[in-house]
Amino acid sequence: MKCIKPYLVAVTTLLAVSCTSQKETASLKDAYKDAFYIGTALSADQIEEKDKKEDSLIRKEFNAITAENIMKSMFTHPQKDKYDFALSDKFVAYGEKNKMFIHGHTLIWHSQLAPWMEKIADSTEMKAFMQDHITTIVSKYKGRINSWDVVNEALNEDGTLRQSVFLKTLGEKYLVNAFKLAAKADPKAELYYNDYNIEEPAKRAGAIALIKKIKAEGGKVDGVGIQGHWRLQSPSLEEIEKSILEYSALGIKVAFTELDITVLPNPWDLKGAEISQNFEGSAKMNPYPKALPDSIQNKLAERYESIFKLFLKHKDKISRVTFWGVHDGQSWLNDWPIKGRTNYPLPFDATLRHKKAYNSILNLKETKE
Repeated sequence: MKCIKPYLVAVTTLLAVSCTSQKETASLKDAYKDAFYIGTALSADQIEEKDKKEDSLIRKEFNAITAENIMKSMFTHPQKDKYDFALSDKFVAYGEKNKMFIHGHTLIWHSQLAPWMEKIADSTEMKAFMQDHITTIVSKYKGRINSWDVVNEALNEDGTLRQSVFLKTLGEKYLVNAFKLAAKADPKAELYYNDYNIEEPAKRAGAIALIKKIKAEGGKVDGVGIQGHWRLQSPSLEEIEKSILEYSALGIKVAFTELDITVLPNPWDLKGAEISQNFEGSAKMNPYPKALPDSIQNKLAERYESIFKLFLKHKDKISRVTFWGVHDGQSWLNDWPIKGRTNYPLPFDATLRHKKAYNSILNLKETKE
């Protein structure tokens, strides 16, 4: 609906007020409801609803949620004979209360493991761990968690398999086993393989081969999660589009699961540079400590607009787009790859205000209606 400009007539004045109210109450989830879910990652404090203003924003703007950290194995399964579901239960209850799509993150991942898991060296013990871990967690939330990242980040940049504790003890079959166990525990849940940089050609080829192999050996894979930790200039829209098309051709859904766009320089781009303590406190590496200049705000907005325009073009193939965090102040990119920087990668700033990037995403959908 387009707003009508007010004239000096009572009826049109009422219409103008109505249009203003509509603009103020517009939200991403409503604008994109006929395209795909719009999600966000929740911190522990957000799951526990500690900040009313943040909670109001989350409920207004998003209809899908992922737990940023609390469902990772070091938190849910801290000891061999002990599970801790206190925060996971609150996370699921939060999603149910607000009628949101609930995504579980993550079951099998080489990082953020509980220390005891890293010490497993025997194939029989690892197989028993995977069966207990996946079956216990997925069964507990059967029918309540809509989709899972079953395996996370199993690939190297060249598309080969990462030498994780799972690969070292069980070989490639751990991948198929993980998806089979998850499907058995909850046959109706959607099961995803999730990774970063899998829109890049070599890693994409590896991910496609991995998914084909799992499916060929009887594993259930419903979708691929492209994390989307991107930059202002890269990856190219062409590679993102190729990825959507090539993954979709496998007969699976495509989700963008951890979307954010860094506006800061990356030390890996500097020739001969090492990521070390020397970069912390560097003005060159932290160019916008107080605020983001308008010129960069505009670039960020343009980047988000072009990305979402592509998403809308392929909305029939995309199931969900999830931002990795609610606002800039929460973003993990403030501390990675250099601690203590101020980054601005999300549509909401640290004070929860809309940025130009938010408007570019929202207006793109509204102008198509």
